[in-house]
Amino acid sequence: MLNRVVFEQKLTKETFTELHQYKKVAVLVDENTKANCYPIVKDLLPDHHLIEIKSGEEQKHLGTCEQIWQSLTDLRFDRKSFLLNLGGGVIGDMGGFCAATFKRGIDFWQMPTTLLSQVDASVGGKLGVDFGKLKNHIGVFRIPEKVVIHSGFLSTLPAEELRSGYAEVLKHCLIADSKEWNKLIAKPISDQNWEEVIPHSVAIKEGVVESDPQEKGLRKILNYGHTVGHAIESYLLDIPNRKLLHGEAIAVGMICEASLSSKNTGLTEEELKEVSSALLSVYGKVALNDEDIPQLHDYLMQDKKNEGEQINCSLLAGIGEAVFDKFVTWEEIQQSIDFYRSL
Repeated sequence: MLNRVVFEQKLTKETFTELHQYKKVAVLVDENTKANCYPIVKDLLPDHHLIEIKSGEEQKHLGTCEQIWQSLTDLRFDRKSFLLNLGGGVIGDMGGFCAATFKRGIDFWQMPTTLLSQVDASVGGKLGVDFGKLKNHIGVFRIPEKVVIHSGFLSTLPAEELRSGYAEVLKHCLIADSKEWNKLIAKPISDQNWEEVIPHSVAIKEGVVESDPQEKGLRKILNYGHTVGHAIESYLLDIPNRKLLHGEAIAVGMICEASLSSKNTGLTEEELKEVSSALLSVYGKVALNDEDIPQLHDYLMQDKKNEGEQINCSLLAGIGEAVFDKFVTWEEIQQSIDFYRSL
């Protein structure tokens, strides 16, 4: 069963008609979505309760889940109750995980409010939390009853959050649509038409997920850039003044893994230069020093795609074509990071 993804240019009471069937409804927010997004939907919803958590990747752990589960318990929610996750990737991943596990599962919708969550995190049924500094280490697959995408929420975002989500848009084109990649890189992010870009990006992910819901094969291509990118994101997460947004880290990962692709899976040198140049023009360059590199090893060895002690990557055979289950060595990873640092 795929996500029921609907694109709503204008939110109305009819958008939420289905929620009237539930005995109790709760809306999960953080302080940002409570201030900027909740007022847009508050009067359109049936009677409901508000559950607020703190924002940020640092909050995406089982301790916050306990807070959410306790709130649902105190509100006497039963299995005929409902949770609406109103927020970005952290809210969607964690709120969905809490809904999927509370009393063995209650219904929920994802209502993503960031570009990152609209084109990626809310689609595909991956739910979970970080464990220590290991991203999404604890989780489940569970398809929400619906995903409601309203591009109007994007106007509430800081520029850096919009840019972060754009990395996943670019990734989808790199793995599956070279023509759209060419269109995107021909103009700046400020000139993109999100009403066209978002449905196209979602369609790519939905098509992949439909063929492989449990990530046994093809769905792994959606992790392009994430093997190295997640390691860098996790390592820098709590280092003062060095924390990266998800898309910023994935942009580094995509350049590193493009370098790996040029060595292992047929990406041409010309394509490598094109990918690197395009990503650097949007995201700039992250400083990585000699002392940082060894610290990434343990994070890479915990990647969920790995098999045994083998680092398993999804790479590019060319712009618009990805391949999966490509095993690389730690030494090759180091070389790819050295390539990034040399740019």
